[in-house]
Amino acid sequence: MTRCLILPGLRDSGPDHWQTRWLSARDDCERVELGRWSQPSRSLWMSRLDRAIARASAPVVLVAHSLACHAVVWWAADASLARREKVRGALLVAPPDVDRVDALDELRPFAPTPLGRLPFRSILAASRDDSYADYARLRWMAEQWGSELADCGRQGHLNAESRLGDWIEGQHLLRCLLHRQPFADAVPPVRRGDRAEPHDRPPH
Repeated sequence: MTRCLILPGLRDSGPDHWQTRWLSARDDCERVELGRWSQPSRSLWMSRLDRAIARASAPVVLVAHSLACHAVVWWAADASLARREKVRGALLVAPPDVDRVDALDELRPFAPTPLGRLPFRSILAASRDDSYADYARLRWMAEQWGSELADCGRQGHLNAESRLGDWIEGQHLLRCLLHRQPFADAVPPVRRGDRAEPHDRPPH
């Protein structure tokens, strides 16, 4: 049975985040403790991701949010062939633009944006009003990484503030990777329109 490794981003994923809800609702998901959530280290996150994949007794799908997306791409560029072959795919949700002039200081250890196609299938879920990255930049990242781009409309940073609940659209994207389904066939029309009312939790 394929395992889904949940990789939170900066400041971790709180109780209202879709990643945390997936961990509670799905028996195929497990969280990776990347460490130093408030002051992330690229080398530490890469090494802990590598260790989690090495320990997995089955193929894995990586489910990364925000800064963890960059950790996945940096890891893939450095990982051994044996490790990379254990990854069936990656769902990359709302990667921030770490090269932006006004990027948070905590994001800068992951700059510059890693380039090169991922050696496994990936889907990049992008919101059109993400405050951490312009949509055009997210589309560029998808092209650089060889990822299929999922247009999620206007839903902010796709985090707890976005009030996605169990994020049904995201689960369809995950199913696409788990069952190796064609992208267009697996994903229903993604909800568009204005962003939901802000939640009272800080973004992460």
